[in-house]
Amino acid sequence: MSQKNETTTLVLALLITVGVVGGGLWVLANWLGMDLRGLVTGTPGEVSQPGGEVLISRGDRWLIPGTTSPQKQAAAEAIAAGNYAEAIAPLESALQASRNDPEALIYLNNARIGTQQAYSIAVVVPSSTQINAAKELLRGVAQAQENINRAGGINGVPLRVAIADDRNTPEMAQQVARSLVRDSEILGVVGHFSSPAMLAAAPIYQQGQLVVISPTSTSVRLSAVGNYIFRTVPSDRFAANALARHALSQLRVQRVGVFFNSASDYSQSLKDEFTTALFADGGQVVAEFDFASPTFNPGNAVESAIAQGAQAIMLAPDSPMVDRALQVVAVNRRRLPILAGDSIYTANTLQVGGDNAVGMVLSVPWHILGNQSAPFPREANQLWGGEVNWRTAMAYDATQAFVAGLQSNPSRAGIQQALSANNFNATGAAEAIRFQPSGDRAAAVQLVTIQPGTRTPYGFEFVPLRP
Repeated sequence: MSQKNETTTLVLALLITVGVVGGGLWVLANWLGMDLRGLVTGTPGEVSQPGGEVLISRGDRWLIPGTTSPQKQAAAEAIAAGNYAEAIAPLESALQASRNDPEALIYLNNARIGTQQAYSIAVVVPSSTQINAAKELLRGVAQAQENINRAGGINGVPLRVAIADDRNTPEMAQQVARSLVRDSEILGVVGHFSSPAMLAAAPIYQQGQLVVISPTSTSVRLSAVGNYIFRTVPSDRFAANALARHALSQLRVQRVGVFFNSASDYSQSLKDEFTTALFADGGQVVAEFDFASPTFNPGNAVESAIAQGAQAIMLAPDSPMVDRALQVVAVNRRRLPILAGDSIYTANTLQVGGDNAVGMVLSVPWHILGNQSAPFPREANQLWGGEVNWRTAMAYDATQAFVAGLQSNPSRAGIQQALSANNFNATGAAEAIRFQPSGDRAAAVQLVTIQPGTRTPYGFEFVPLRP
């Protein structure tokens, strides 16, 4: 065979291979309910920056994996084609099958709006990496959207919600932030989930003059980013102060061993603030143990803490290190009292920690039993068919803050001015929503403890500590 013929044959083979692979990918994508069009930000086909596709949906795709169904796929296709009325029935059917699906409820409300005028906000969640946390946040936003739209909207204008996935990474959080800043329809953003993601994205929102309200990012560094950055969750300083006071005044201990993740801004922030607060009132951190260390051993660490005179343990894991924190709980066997940050407030803590976790004290922004007279817990139970946690409540509060801002002045700059005003006041899950000049929430934290109980399937539950 001549070199020319060999070249022609190779080219033809390459083209055939590309066609087969491309066709196979298209078939696979349709089977999985995926969308290969690129960025979904109102500009189909836009290409994202290196690091992966930016996933933003108003209902034309499903972002939480493992939840698709024929009804959901039909709804997504109808919305993508602009046939909003055709999406309503399959979305209602999907919700009848799974009433606690917040993504479906958000897209249903969007479909009911259709092409009529609406105010749009976005919520950024780690839907592909932290599925439970993403659902918890989306339930708060969905409940607020459902309430305001059923009540006739914001001065007669309904609220549309876009959902974005930042994969809980700083790089993707920045890409999502850039896309949302460019989208002129988006008037505000609820998010991001983690402090590292939020700290990476915040300067982009600040420069783009787009208000972002985080329901879960607690790092104290966020307070200094700028006047377009807010949060409905109290900063680590409030949580650390409450835990330190409890150690000194209630547990009557002064020497504490701290476990943290040096690679996490949230974990480092909570550890530093706790150390400062404890020292200011006469206590001290006698030992520090890094979850991220390649030589970390929970059993050795607990024994070392005891040997160094620790009278209590403070756990400050970020979400990826909760399992290691629970190993500490297990090997401690209730020998030392344990304090912890809000990241360890999970069902897994009750299930895995079990009897070893009884008596542990956590600092959280909200608890469903903390203010039982408020309407939010009852409405949440009716809507979702069960209790919700603090992440849902704080996401609800962030959306409520945007609703109040939109009522005052429905523009990006107008929302910022409304939220920054001294007299700003919005109704939250348990109490009024007010912000300090730094953008931090002006609110106290709630200390909870773990006790045996029947409110969960695990035989243990979180209950508020009474003053």
